[in-house]
Amino acid sequence: MRLERVWVIYRADSLPAHQEARHCAEELRALGVEVVTAMSGARVNPFPGLLAMEEGMPNLAVVLGGDGTVLGAARHLAVHDIPILSINVGGHLGFLTHDRRVLRGDEIWQRLLADQYAMERRMMLQAMVDRRTAEERANAPSPLQQPDVEDDEEHHWALNDFYLRAYRDEISPTCTLEVEIDGEVVDQMRGDGLILSTPTGSTGYALAAGGPILHPGIDAIVVAPICPMSLSSRTVVVPPRARLVIWPLGDADHRVKLWKDGVGCTVIEPGECCVVQQARHHALMVLLDPSLSYYRTLSNKLHWANSLTSTQPSIN
Repeated sequence: MRLERVWVIYRADSLPAHQEARHCAEELRALGVEVVTAMSGARVNPFPGLLAMEEGMPNLAVVLGGDGTVLGAARHLAVHDIPILSINVGGHLGFLTHDRRVLRGDEIWQRLLADQYAMERRMMLQAMVDRRTAEERANAPSPLQQPDVEDDEEHHWALNDFYLRAYRDEISPTCTLEVEIDGEVVDQMRGDGLILSTPTGSTGYALAAGGPILHPGIDAIVVAPICPMSLSSRTVVVPPRARLVIWPLGDADHRVKLWKDGVGCTVIEPGECCVVQQARHHALMVLLDPSLSYYRTLSNKLHWANSLTSTQPSIN
């Protein structure tokens, strides 16, 4: 890998992440690399400014934080095919990140320069909010097209998941959502909401809602109801090329809010809809240890097989 220009992105509310970012920048500059550092968080989004002001795209983005920091970076960098090396500094579960110990010494940069790494492609989703009236849809029935631009009010990307939940504070937060898959209405789900997840996100909110765990090597979309009021509304897994359209049902006050990777996007009114499809681009994740087992990661993060007390398998 060429390391001519590197962006070092660190978690905004983490002093350890800031310290590690400064350390990484010093080591990279000593190797003759042009480095730009920026903090990222729920209230700080550096990517529009970086993408607009920088003269050239980086060869690599080093992301220091937890999974949330990585998700934010992927939503903006994946469309530009910028590889992401993520390291858990100040994060929690860290499904998407390397252990912080890889930063000890400068071996990490030598391995990258010597191409001693693997590149993993992670499927992403895109949501498009269709606010056209029924008459406008009848006059122009062609489906909405996915643009190759960063997020705006109507177009959003996610590496983990999209979910829709009721946008009401005064009464019980339930909603009714009609789910259309490839032009066919398959269910009207009433409950707390609906999750549309990638395999990467299957270990997140979708898992908490009772969904399956999908290996990230599989491209598919998990459709998981949140606390449905009917036993017939169950989680399904659909092919990656499926086109899902979600319609809020009810009166004008039955609005729902769309979320991406746990970040609020926009509010959708009854009569409007949200179209979710596989994005054309994938997130490119740098793996320093290609032999690392995904199942061992699950065991450690989810505490399977007594992993709280032992990392060794039984004799069975």
